[in-house]
Amino acid sequence: MEIKYSKDKIVLPEKKLNNLDIFVLDFIKILKKHAKYVIVSGYVSILFGRSRATEDIDIIVEKKDLSNFFKTLEKKGYWLINAQIDEVDEIMKEGAVRIAKKGKIIPNVEIKFVKTSIEELALKNRVELSFGKTKIYISPIELQVVYKLFLGSEKDIEDARHLFRLLVDYLDLSMINNLAKDLKVEKKLKLLGDFYDRLEGVKKNEKKKF
Repeated sequence: MEIKYSKDKIVLPEKKLNNLDIFVLDFIKILKKHAKYVIVSGYVSILFGRSRATEDIDIIVEKKDLSNFFKTLEKKGYWLINAQIDEVDEIMKEGAVRIAKKGKIIPNVEIKFVKTSIEELALKNRVELSFGKTKIYISPIELQVVYKLFLGSEKDIEDARHLFRLLVDYLDLSMINNLAKDLKVEKKLKLLGDFYDRLEGVKKNEKKKF
């Protein structure tokens, strides 16, 4: 997979769109007009060639009035799986709203307000991902790798390992080490497998500086 990578922008010039990508892009065309957002979790790994199925796309949005957004969705042929329009505000305060095309359940989008410090970090430092004439915003890969280790399921660890192996030459390894320390998953870094020694090397070099 050809990748052009910088700190705040990634380009996948050869990416071919599949049905899931088209679903996501159509949804984002509507969402971006109403709120700042960031895509997180499993779909990020899939974008970078991870071969696995997913039923939902996880999206975090800024806290604001989204009533017009949800009304627009209904007009554009979507439905709210777990809510009515007049229930959205209450559900978004604590949880997430699931959205799919009318007549379908999967794939669907799980959209929720930013709540935790990790989610704030993902939204504040979101990275532009471009393919063709399209661009979307995803979580920083470093954060994605560490948070997947934090979640800890076999599927999450494989997601983290895939992203780390593919993008290790571009990643801020110090950031990964620091995030792993903050989330108390330093021991889990070994699960990344290939190139884990680079993280250890960065730690040793940083200790020498002091």
